[in-house]
Amino acid sequence: MPNIKFHIRFPEDKIKEPIIYQIGHEFKVITNVRRADVRETTGWMDLELIGDSTEIERAIAGLRKKGVIVDPIELNVVE
Repeated sequence: MPNIKFHIRFPEDKIKEPIIYQIGHEFKVITNVRRADVRETTGWMDLELIGDSTEIERAIAGLRKKGVIVDPIELNVVE
């Protein structure tokens, strides 16, 4: 099953929303938080998505639609 890691950043107005939970329920992907730093006004996360490639792409589009900035992690170096 494919897995891809992403670095995501949350705008201040999205910090308190359960976006990762929502993505895991709206799409057929497993979400795995690898690293994160979430504070009152800023937040970022290294997130691994596991599932079918099509569902991963849909989940990424869903994150972006919710206002999250999504960047792929080069070579998936987060371990």
